[in-house]
Amino acid sequence: MLEIVKSSREKGGADDDGAGQGERAEVPVPHQSVPRAGARWAAAAGITAAAGGVVAGELLAGFASPSLSPLTAVGGAIIDAVPPGIKDWAVSLFGTSDKAALLVGMALVIAGLAALAGVLERRRRFAGAAVMGIFGLTGLAAVLTRSQVTPLALLLPLLAAAAAVVLLRLLVRQLQAWEDASSASPAAAAVSRRCFLQALGVGAGVAAVGGVLAGIWRSAAIAASEARARIVLPGPASPAPLVPPAAESGLAGMPALVTPNPDFYRIDTALVVPTVNPDTWSLRVTGMVARDVELSFADLLQKPLLERHITIACVSNEVGGDLIGNARWLGWPVRELLALAVPQPGADMVLSRSADGWTAGTPLDVLTDDRDTLLAVGMNGAPLPLEHGFPVRLVVPGLYGYVSATKWVTELKVTRFADDAGYWTPRGWSARGPIKTSSRIDVPRSGRAVSAGTVVLAGIAWAQHTGIRSVEVRINRGPWREAELATGISVDTWYQWKLAVDLTPGQYEIQVRATNVNGEPQDETARPPAPDGATGFHTVRVDVKS
Repeated sequence: MLEIVKSSREKGGADDDGAGQGERAEVPVPHQSVPRAGARWAAAAGITAAAGGVVAGELLAGFASPSLSPLTAVGGAIIDAVPPGIKDWAVSLFGTSDKAALLVGMALVIAGLAALAGVLERRRRFAGAAVMGIFGLTGLAAVLTRSQVTPLALLLPLLAAAAAVVLLRLLVRQLQAWEDASSASPAAAAVSRRCFLQALGVGAGVAAVGGVLAGIWRSAAIAASEARARIVLPGPASPAPLVPPAAESGLAGMPALVTPNPDFYRIDTALVVPTVNPDTWSLRVTGMVARDVELSFADLLQKPLLERHITIACVSNEVGGDLIGNARWLGWPVRELLALAVPQPGADMVLSRSADGWTAGTPLDVLTDDRDTLLAVGMNGAPLPLEHGFPVRLVVPGLYGYVSATKWVTELKVTRFADDAGYWTPRGWSARGPIKTSSRIDVPRSGRAVSAGTVVLAGIAWAQHTGIRSVEVRINRGPWREAELATGISVDTWYQWKLAVDLTPGQYEIQVRATNVNGEPQDETARPPAPDGATGFHTVRVDVKS
């Protein structure tokens, strides 16, 4: 853009061009104004200010409230408020990356509102600051909903908002100075522009570096990882039975019979993995008991521990889904702990509580019968991974995780279903959650092309704490054919199956069904996961080529 700038300089009674005194020369110069781009720069200032505020809150939390920060509090509150249907949709769409998807979504919303705050602040003083203040109040409200709330944690969102407001005001003042200077002189405009961009760059850089530091300092997971690395698990008083050689088919494309820890699914409500120091961890048994019992981690490791293969599954698992895994767990039977507390007559439920406040309601009879329900400390020969409940979690054969598999467990309250409810029950899910007999086709995958001739179909079937009697397969809705069922590790684990069939070129629909050892067949009716687990036959379609 060019502007005609009129200037007058007195020099010995004459102008530069020799014209008479008082004459003005008109010179075209580049215009450094920013009226059109100002809104975009204001939006950038708002985003930078908000990023600085968020980072400030996370950094302060690293010192004052390692277990709870404004960001994790807001994320946790969102997870709590999400209706079950949306939760199912998120799990089906993102799987075990649902937490990362939530963080990305939160970042986009924060960035959008922060950009608006910058634009408003440019137009009217303190209008954008008010938006930042709303951020702080939202964070405060979220912190108040968390079980880990402390007086210091309450201050963090307010301090974070204050930091964002200060940074926003500084950046917008610099932007306004640039805009004002653009109508004065090119030199002044250039200086103001440089000052604004430097301030914006420094703000963004500090936010980025602070974000890295917050990730390091806030990560009490580092200390927890170090503590975990120092733990030497005792040998089991009752080792896991040997895995039968015929339990695994060895076919390419099949899941491992025992799921490696890094591949084990993770579905929970913790936006950030809780970090629990095993040296200070304790488990309390309270409620309708003859005596309260408290157990330390050192106490637990001295108990006669059992080692068992147990398959656990998430209630959000769709038919044919992969939110299921089988591991070798090491732990102490929960029934022995409850026997020390002596549940009172009338109690029928145990409300387990996680370090982050999450709860699950488990039938008391399931925790006191002869099944291998464990206070688990080990997974596949190692201490529990942080994301799978370190230092202690519950593992209950036969129940979906939402009513049993409490990670980072800190309390068992003996109570009644009439008096208490776990986290998901008030949100529309069934109170008891027994796992349904199910099966899955893993080979071949749906949509894959295979060569004509003998085709091996294979997969897994499960009915935890009941066991699988048979698996059958049908092709193009024809007669059911019984598959070869591998030897199971136990009734508490999944079973592998396979069936060789001869297929000519064409399109095929393949379905599978299982029958448990009680003779009860898998439910054919297609139902979604809510409220107590999905049902229906897993179906794949394959293209057989000549």
